[in-house]
Amino acid sequence: MTGRKDKMSTLRKKDGISGFLKIDESKYDAFGAGHSSTSISAAIGYERAAKLKNEDKKIIAVIGDGGLTAGMAFEALSHAGGIKSNLLVVLNDNEMSISPNVGAVHKYLTRILTGKTFNTIKESGKKVFSKVKAIEELAKKVENQAKGLITPGLLFEELGFKYYGPVNGHDVHGLIAVLKNLKDKDGPRILHIVTKKGKGYKLAEQNPISYHGVTPFDIKTGVVKTNKVNNKLTYTQIFSRWINEMARIHEDIVAITPAMREGSGLVEFEKNFPSRYFDVGIAEQHALTFAGGLACGGLKPIVAIYSTFLQRAYDQMIHDIMIQNLDVLLAIDRAGIVGADGETHQGIYDISFLRILPNIVLMTPSNEQELWAMLNTGFKYKGIGAVRYPRGYTKGLDLDLNDECLQIGKSKTIANGSKIAYLVFGTLLNEVTQVAKDNGATVIDMRFVKPIDEKRVIAICQTHEYVFTVEDNVILGGAGSAVNEVVNKNKLTKNIVNIGVPDNVVPHGNQNEILSDLGLDAKGILKVTNDHIQKAGNLKKVNIQKGN
Repeated sequence: MTGRKDKMSTLRKKDGISGFLKIDESKYDAFGAGHSSTSISAAIGYERAAKLKNEDKKIIAVIGDGGLTAGMAFEALSHAGGIKSNLLVVLNDNEMSISPNVGAVHKYLTRILTGKTFNTIKESGKKVFSKVKAIEELAKKVENQAKGLITPGLLFEELGFKYYGPVNGHDVHGLIAVLKNLKDKDGPRILHIVTKKGKGYKLAEQNPISYHGVTPFDIKTGVVKTNKVNNKLTYTQIFSRWINEMARIHEDIVAITPAMREGSGLVEFEKNFPSRYFDVGIAEQHALTFAGGLACGGLKPIVAIYSTFLQRAYDQMIHDIMIQNLDVLLAIDRAGIVGADGETHQGIYDISFLRILPNIVLMTPSNEQELWAMLNTGFKYKGIGAVRYPRGYTKGLDLDLNDECLQIGKSKTIANGSKIAYLVFGTLLNEVTQVAKDNGATVIDMRFVKPIDEKRVIAICQTHEYVFTVEDNVILGGAGSAVNEVVNKNKLTKNIVNIGVPDNVVPHGNQNEILSDLGLDAKGILKVTNDHIQKAGNLKKVNIQKGN
């Protein structure tokens, strides 16, 4: 239907089709999306543009019941109702089903409510009753009471929408009939359809959460074809283990997540500590301010959130947590290159927007043991602690489950060399150590983006000819920029080369492919190193010749 049938085998693969709406991929993707709850706002924009240009267009926004938990969706509903936007919102509700005993009645009522005859009678009745004030007021009261008895749409009616439904979203012929009836109606309308997640595939119907976003799997058994190597744990699993261990000891720990229980590793925490677990829905802004309130109440909130979703709560992080210097730990999952989810989900901006905040301690672990220690450090720190860690498997180290903390703002030497030095932030340390074996470079695991180890930066610049910073964040404003600032502040004459994500939108593909394309694998880092040294050598030759 959207012209992508022949490309489905490339779904979420490099140079293939996206797993999300992408405006330049299909004319049927009217507005790009990867984050939730944006459709109504975008649709209002489309509708107002058509109105101002005198274009006859039918605008429809589709949103799920999960997406409707976000404040942005209700902001848009309020706006659309207030300006009487000529818009149809289709609410796809896949958390409930129409109960059998009232399903036929709901279907019948919806057909009537969307039919021309009923609405003609309704509008004619209003005209008659309006001539007698007392009868008009009585009629309104009766109508409102009746709506409350037969439909659950009063909330939408109060926001200025005409509500229709719920209807069975899997009854295609019935749904088409309803949509035809609604097509020529004016003003803000909402059609509530009920669907079953995974409909038509029994295993998905029985376990919709596991089949929400899938990699290739055996259709008969439902078993996912995994690339799991040597039973290594993921960074998310390390966090999960840590928070459960700590919560058993510290009763003030509470966990918050914006609708990412499984993805953020909080399934076991919810089972073990249900009263201390809070899934706030797709409401990142609320999650951060809620965490601030919990901190003020004497608890230790730990917000488990993806890097890409933390962007949505930036004002709350500044206004409600940072300014008040509240005791909150941010466990930032999916930092760096995430892979198949693509440009809307790459966690490549968090260092840039976090490191500028006063009072924050921002840490970048290079392996699972470092992650454990940094979580300890962030937990015990009084203020905003932030630990960013990637999607994917760890190195498979024997984990020491201790409660030791790192000295804040202190880096760690991985390899001692001469002339060349790498200051590394995060898990790209693995790639850099491979390079250092070839060129004998000094390798420093910087650990902290903020406060940065200024003494180490100065010492490296004074003792090495070539200095490189390496990170999986954008170069602009990133950890490398923090190193540059130290160099400028101390008036060091050193040309630092920043290696990181360039100033481009990063597409989807598997992590290794993307890292290779960006020059952030061992081969790419070595190339940048050699190119810079060669260029610097040529410049020296030129300067010598000029001197002669």
